Amino acid sequence: MFSLVLHSHLPWLANHGRWPVGEEWLYQSWAASYLPVFAALKRLAAEGYTNQVSLGITPVLAAQLDDPHCLAGMHHWLGNWQLRAHEAALMANPSHRELGAREHRNASAALADFETNWRHGAAPVLRELIDAQTIELLGGPLAHPFQPLLDPRLRAFSLAEGLADAKSRWGTAPTGIWAPECAYSPGMEIGYDAAGVRHFMVDGPALRGDTSLGRPVRDADVVAFGRDLQVSYRVWSPKSGYPGHSAYRDFHTYCHDTGLKPSRVTGRKVSSEDKAPYDPELAEKAIARHVEDFVETVRKRLHSESKRIGRPALVVAAFDTELFGHWWHEGPQWLEHVLRALPEAGIDVGTLAQARERGYVGEPVALPASSWGSGKDWRVWAGEQVADLVKLNDEVVATALDTIDKSRDGRHGTVELRDRVNDQILREALLAVSSDWAFMVSKDSAAGYARDRAHLHAHAVREIAEALNSGQVARSHRLAAGWTVADGLFPGLDARRLPVRESMAQA
Repeated sequence: MFSLVLHSHLPWLANHGRWPVGEEWLYQSWAASYLPVFAALKRLAAEGYTNQVSLGITPVLAAQLDDPHCLAGMHHWLGNWQLRAHEAALMANPSHRELGAREHRNASAALADFETNWRHGAAPVLRELIDAQTIELLGGPLAHPFQPLLDPRLRAFSLAEGLADAKSRWGTAPTGIWAPECAYSPGMEIGYDAAGVRHFMVDGPALRGDTSLGRPVRDADVVAFGRDLQVSYRVWSPKSGYPGHSAYRDFHTYCHDTGLKPSRVTGRKVSSEDKAPYDPELAEKAIARHVEDFVETVRKRLHSESKRIGRPALVVAAFDTELFGHWWHEGPQWLEHVLRALPEAGIDVGTLAQARERGYVGEPVALPASSWGSGKDWRVWAGEQVADLVKLNDEVVATALDTIDKSRDGRHGTVELRDRVNDQILREALLAVSSDWAFMVSKDSAAGYARDRAHLHAHAVREIAEALNSGQVARSHRLAAGWTVADGLFPGLDARRLPVRESMAQA
């Protein structure tokens, strides 16, 4: 059986800058990836295709795709894209006119899709795909923390609240998750089991490359599925992956007169000014070849792995959803063609939940500490280059937990009412420890923005906590309310559900 897993995630960007990093990142990914990928899945659903994808949507991305501010901003962004394309189509330069006409068609189609299907957020779109059984929904912890480095109490709270958030949005609690960064440390399976998680993703090397079956982790009733790198790298490899083909649209080259992308890759060492114009017909031919190649790669891998283990094997290919469309313009087309071509080639396609139900599970494994980052260890999120952020995270979490514990201790023996101050302290702490900030610093990708964001949310925790701990209750409420204006995601987050110190010590 073949399983396709997509991981959809962006950090909380709403109200925190627009350009070059901020909401623009959200709107680009929404227009280029989420709209066309979900539209492709809807077409497959309408034709009766079921169990096509295990689709991960992180709670922090789901919050933005349902947020009124983001919905209004996205509508404005799509309209602006259409206007830019219209202006390009009126330019004297023939190449600009052709580019503008093509982009205007794309923008108009995206705007019509958004206005028809998305104006009330992503939740109705996803519920339709869930009800049609086209996808298995994968959840995750709130705000995408690097879980192995997180205090166990906040780790348990973040996961439980993330699953509850998914149920409130989509009417069903996921039984599978894509753990942030595929990060794992021994013992986390116990928390997964307690939270009702039955399967999760790890990278292939965590299973020593033997990804042909899911593996129960130690003594827990939780199965780890590994990404098959041999198959996944046919797409994702920076050296030989499909998106780098000369016929595909180049991600990095912009036309400065129009703000649109006019070129194809042409060659890996070709400078931007020397790249050839994008040709949709050439791209279509490349898509067809790469669909055929991928299906054959999966078929051969299934045969070889089944022969090796002496029983029917599983192949799991896993990718970031944003690869399809945002980074690889033709990715959504390729994805839809692949999902149609696999069953036509006699390949059984199913979700991770189905793989477990059908018995694609081997013997238990003592899973080691791992991630899907550089080195397959924790260096990206715990290395020397981010030592200051690791220290900051520890401090912020300790401040948040100590403050909330003191606040709750002072109400011992009384009915505990919901406390919006404690809620916001936890919300800001979770935003501060998002794994994205360390990743962006380690990879030198908008590192300044990432550090600023981590310190901003840390400051929010400190100043609310300081007011509360000094007895300035009214001020703490004003501060919490002020931070909620920018960071009001996860309205269901409830600090009363944070495990108390005693229960975690006993555990």
